[in-house]
Amino acid sequence: MALGYVRPARPDDAGEIARIQLSTWRTAYRRLLPKHVLDQLDEDWMAQQWREAVTNPPSDRHHVLVAVEQADQSYLVGFLAAGPPDELALAPEEPAEALGDTAVAITDLLVEPRWGRRGHGSRLLAAGVDLWRDAGFTTAVAWAYEQDKAMSGFLSSAGWQPDGAARSLDVDDLLVPQLRLHVSLIEESAEADGEPGAAHD
Repeated sequence: MALGYVRPARPDDAGEIARIQLSTWRTAYRRLLPKHVLDQLDEDWMAQQWREAVTNPPSDRHHVLVAVEQADQSYLVGFLAAGPPDELALAPEEPAEALGDTAVAITDLLVEPRWGRRGHGSRLLAAGVDLWRDAGFTTAVAWAYEQDKAMSGFLSSAGWQPDGAARSLDVDDLLVPQLRLHVSLIEESAEADGEPGAAHD
């Protein structure tokens, strides 16, 4: 019987986190982002960025968590990264103080598609909520691609709702619209049945 759990990321997880990120993007976002852009992503560079995020985070309120499936052996199957919001969490022309100092922003939440629908996304989100509440955050925000129904559906089923902010990312002259969702951390959030990244066609 397979068991799943969440733990803080370690420096030696960086390569696997990068592999999962690249594999999931190329599978889940192949209809959203240009193929040549996905093909040009450098997995080694991404691993270096993740190693830095784990070993030298911007603050003690930044966290990277990994989901592990343990069967005959352990497999790292997903990850979540979050911290106090920076300019990447803001909508265009939104003032820096708009989200306040009690908000936390998810920057990445992915489960590798082949490990989808096994509860890993829900465990990652639940572990994140516990950390955020302990750190004094009262609101969480996350951007989702407008066409990424798996991510928006997953977050919505966990109680997240659009907060009215929208933007379009310029990806090699292709504008890709995003919506921002938010949830109160004061109220209990229901666990979701879906998986981010895992339910894409």
